[in-house]
Amino acid sequence: MRGESGADSHGGGLRANASQLGLNTSALTLLRDLISERLAIHFDDSKLDLLADKVSEAVTALGFSSFLDYYYLLRYDSDAAAHWGRLMDRLSVPETYFWRQADQLEAFANVVAPAHFGRDPIRPLRIWSAACCTGEEPLSIAIALSEAGMLEGRPVEIVASDASDAMLERARAGSYRERSFRQLPPALRDKYFCADAGGAWRPDPALSRHIAWHRANLANTDEWATFAASDVIFCRNVFIYFSDAAIRRVAGTMAERMPPHGHLFLGASESLTRFGLPLQLVEIARSFVYVKDRAPASATLGSPPDAGSGDRLPRSRPGR
Repeated sequence: MRGESGADSHGGGLRANASQLGLNTSALTLLRDLISERLAIHFDDSKLDLLADKVSEAVTALGFSSFLDYYYLLRYDSDAAAHWGRLMDRLSVPETYFWRQADQLEAFANVVAPAHFGRDPIRPLRIWSAACCTGEEPLSIAIALSEAGMLEGRPVEIVASDASDAMLERARAGSYRERSFRQLPPALRDKYFCADAGGAWRPDPALSRHIAWHRANLANTDEWATFAASDVIFCRNVFIYFSDAAIRRVAGTMAERMPPHGHLFLGASESLTRFGLPLQLVEIARSFVYVKDRAPASATLGSPPDAGSGDRLPRSRPGR
């Protein structure tokens, strides 16, 4: 899931659609709370009409006349798991692109990765893209490592997960259009992607082979607890959709499971400082990152320790 907001409301049209389905506030609140519990996606009271719009098509397609019927289906039906999967696909926001928040990628590849290999050159660097959407983030991570000389010939493992099967299917297909490249410098696109006959761009297999794709719902800790033991976690533009309780639970588990020197990258508008978690907010090469057990090497501003002959990743053009 990606994006800066869930705003695509159509105002009065949503209320009319909700009215046709016999909507009442208590029924939609029940549905909202169940979705928050099972998917961690939260709609506050001011966005109930947005929730109604997003699920109304699914409700009517099932032949239901009310959102309460849909609530009971999701909660008690023997085939509820399949309906939850389709709902997750419907609620996902596929707004992402390559080289998003490039300063973070540069800080990771130029400082965090060299520091990791400086501490232990043979221990794999494990990275988890916790909400990979259609795959642009994990591929950007691989590109950044490659440009910094930190990918080939080094033990690097990237896990990319998402709760939406539809998003993962697109990520595995690895077919991207121009919109995905609006921030990636053209030279890097030409270096790491090849255009196919249909006008789409496909990533170099040398990048893709480092990435393992998995389905994982962040609301269900059992599905991702092992991934949280990664050295670096990218969970960007995800918590903006979560309630405070869900953020505390998910980020708290990440903090608990990450090894010492673990790094957690969030979106530019996301903060964990109010939750009192065992993570320190540190500035690294012009980017802010949460660090477990802050160490001099990982918290140093500027250049990394001597960890080999990896090249510095070139600065990107401004803009996010």
